[in-house]
Amino acid sequence: MSSERPVYTVTQVNSYLKAVMDQDRLLSGLFVRGEISNFKTYPSGHSYFSLKDEGGSLRCVMFRREASRLRFRPENGMKVIAFGRITVFPRDGQYQLYCGELTPDGVGDLHVAFEQLKDKLYREGLFDAAHKKPLPRYPGRIALITSPAGAALRDMLRILNARYPLAHVLLIPVRVQGEEAPGEIAAALRYASAHRLADLIITGRGGGSMEDLWAFNEEVVARAIYDCEIPVISAVGHEPDVTIADFVADLRAATPSNAAELAVPDQSELRSALRRYGDRLSGAEGARLERARQTLRRLSESRALRSPAAQIQDRRVLLDYQGQRLSHGLTAALGRDRARFAGLAAKLDALSPLKVLGRGYALVRSSGGEVISSAEQTEEGEQISVRLADGALDCRVEKKRRL
Repeated sequence: MSSERPVYTVTQVNSYLKAVMDQDRLLSGLFVRGEISNFKTYPSGHSYFSLKDEGGSLRCVMFRREASRLRFRPENGMKVIAFGRITVFPRDGQYQLYCGELTPDGVGDLHVAFEQLKDKLYREGLFDAAHKKPLPRYPGRIALITSPAGAALRDMLRILNARYPLAHVLLIPVRVQGEEAPGEIAAALRYASAHRLADLIITGRGGGSMEDLWAFNEEVVARAIYDCEIPVISAVGHEPDVTIADFVADLRAATPSNAAELAVPDQSELRSALRRYGDRLSGAEGARLERARQTLRRLSESRALRSPAAQIQDRRVLLDYQGQRLSHGLTAALGRDRARFAGLAAKLDALSPLKVLGRGYALVRSSGGEVISSAEQTEEGEQISVRLADGALDCRVEKKRRL
């Protein structure tokens, strides 16, 4: 090795390469297309990943400040375009892309962020119909959470006053565009819910680009709507515009004007309905009164009211007639019972043993009291008793004969 050639340390070599690369205009700011792999975010907030294609791989780092500005969540396999500078990290000698911006390849980052959040909240159940609260039919208080300077507010106030002036309208002013807007909208929703400021809430704004409407696509607003104890109507942009707030809200209106129409009934329709109900009530009451008049007329013409004494006399005659019928009925029934009793007594008398004895028959018993019906039941010399109609004989068997 020639002593004339200098020897460099590793640190000197890496520092030299870093200086060379930092001076290269191409490497100081370039766009790189590739597919994300090995994406990981550390507790510090810095994100590390690689961009790869079919021919190679490039290490990348995105520091917390730049990563916090992303509207979408980078995922492995996602095709993106990264912008940044390439330089060497002297400590390990590896060159990498220090990424300042990251956008999905082929679609906008807002669109990707929208789809990612929609899928996430859907899987968590924030869009479930079972969670939707019914709107009050006749709201007494309506809170409008929107910009105080927008045309949307003027349209809603005009329609609410024209359709249902009985409702008390409360404005909770918020910004509806810009970085501060999502936090203000979410805070207004939470405040209105916590203090029960209204029976119904309408939140939204007029039309604009997707970026203009983005405050209503933020997760903090979606969760504030979901947690709100008061029914919420989402009224963002024009009819084709769809936001995350529309999916979470209890009802989605195509426009702010449409939200005002959906929130309250039309006073002209209510007046017509009240007139119809009044006519029906008047007709029903008139019919009831007419039936009462007819009943009163019928009663006033009745004989009972025109001649009360005659009514009493009629009842007396009827009472006498019923008394006679009852007496005749009881007499006839008593006669039938007497005849039946006499017949039964005659039958019973005819069957009496004393009647049989009166005709010359006798009842013979042994000394033990048993009835003797055959000569074979006695022995000669046995004492027997003979019962006659008017007395009894104590006898002794002298002799038995067979007849």
